[in-house]
Amino acid sequence: MAFLCSYFLRNTCSFYFHVNLTRHFQLCKRADFPLKKKTPFSVCSPKISSNLRVCATRQSFSLCGNVRAVCSRIGSVQTQWGHHFHTSTPRRALPAPLLWMVLKPLQKLLAILLGRSLRKWWGSLPDNRRQLVREWLQRRRWHLATGAGVALVIVALLLLTHLDESPVTGRTRLLVFSREKYMELAALTSEAHLEEFAELLLPATDPLHQMVEQAVQLLAQRNKDIPEVSEVPWSVHVVESPQINAFVLPNGKVFMFTGMLGAVADLDQLMIVLGHEMAHAILDHSAEQASLSHVVDLLSLIVVTAIWALCPGDSLALVGGWAKDKLTELMFSHPYSRKLEAEADQVGLHLAAKACADVRAGPVFWQQLEIVDKLTGNPTLPEWLSTHPSHRNRSGQMDRLIPQALELRETCSCPALSPVDPRAVFSKTVSELLAKAKEQGVGGLEGTREPQPVSASVGLPVSQTALASPSQVARFNKDRVPAVTSPLPTAAGEGSQHVLQNTNQQGS
Repeated sequence: MAFLCSYFLRNTCSFYFHVNLTRHFQLCKRADFPLKKKTPFSVCSPKISSNLRVCATRQSFSLCGNVRAVCSRIGSVQTQWGHHFHTSTPRRALPAPLLWMVLKPLQKLLAILLGRSLRKWWGSLPDNRRQLVREWLQRRRWHLATGAGVALVIVALLLLTHLDESPVTGRTRLLVFSREKYMELAALTSEAHLEEFAELLLPATDPLHQMVEQAVQLLAQRNKDIPEVSEVPWSVHVVESPQINAFVLPNGKVFMFTGMLGAVADLDQLMIVLGHEMAHAILDHSAEQASLSHVVDLLSLIVVTAIWALCPGDSLALVGGWAKDKLTELMFSHPYSRKLEAEADQVGLHLAAKACADVRAGPVFWQQLEIVDKLTGNPTLPEWLSTHPSHRNRSGQMDRLIPQALELRETCSCPALSPVDPRAVFSKTVSELLAKAKEQGVGGLEGTREPQPVSASVGLPVSQTALASPSQVARFNKDRVPAVTSPLPTAAGEGSQHVLQNTNQQGS
């Protein structure tokens, strides 16, 4: 029997090879391509159908000189049997993170249905059947425990195989999704954002856009020794919106809101903010946070199933599910997010230091935002309820990082900083504002007057003065924070301005 089968398969392969060779010869002849006589062939060619796709077979590339060109030039070629050869366009699969986000609600729904079905099944059993089930579980308890232990070992091994080292800090982290997969998702996300903000994007000739563009290019140029920085094509998009926000996608798309430009006092603070957002991108924080969320969600499916199986009613199960989600956020998601924000603050400060920015302006920025929240009456949540550290804690943490950042700045051949510390100037300004408010009989900071424009009291950095027109300067200085009500030293930020001017001269 084995001999007959091997004989049949050998004859079948020879037949398919002969037919395939004849069809390729006809194709090359009609397309006026030379036929290569001495070309190695495999014993069995791929299975031929009536609608053969030429560019997908190995023999078509070996027989004809450039069959791909034939396919693109003549499209469909008819053979002597009347069949047509044609190519098929490749279809792009969904990125794994996007596919997971789509399937995430479905997984939770299946866990709910499974738990609810178990509860209904258990409730429909008579007492004697329930007793039998309990006895069976009692007899099999060691088998079940062994199975659970083996499952835990397998999960632990899978997690260990997905451990990765952070590019800059060298920290060990869990990374389920690769950087390539997240780049595909970032491309889709950037297209969606560009479509969303299409009518709000400032043109490339706008001075605000040029200012952010030059700051990003300066940060990228001065940190090109980091592969994650030099390998990414950075591009800037400035959105006309009062929202104080900025973010950078893993593919180098920088989105800066004009509200954030109104919250920074000078170019140094802008570079520190951009360094923080670029640090998120080069450290793959989005992929890292999604990996943790993915693992936690998969493990929590067991808890969801147990909640819906053990709770006596659907209403109580809904409350239990809501409590589980909140506990997961407070115990895993929020603390991990705050940890990533603190790491981005540290790495972003180092990026700005290598770009010769005055890193002493970093703590001042977060103190300014804290005062803005008090002035506007924005409610502030406790830090343990937030995904970000509080402004006060971020300012204190960055203040502790300043000495190390200044040492790094000195090693990068940067110009000397002004002896006047922006932090001291800011503290003096706030003290004067509080004293003036107290004299006027107004508690807190409600008595502070409207901040003066930066161009009048501080003076814009050289790069901003050259870029911004009067109307745009007024828009840039709108809603300034009290830090700029007293003049900051014009030498503050001198290093970053000097490097930026040299960069512009080299570029021109």
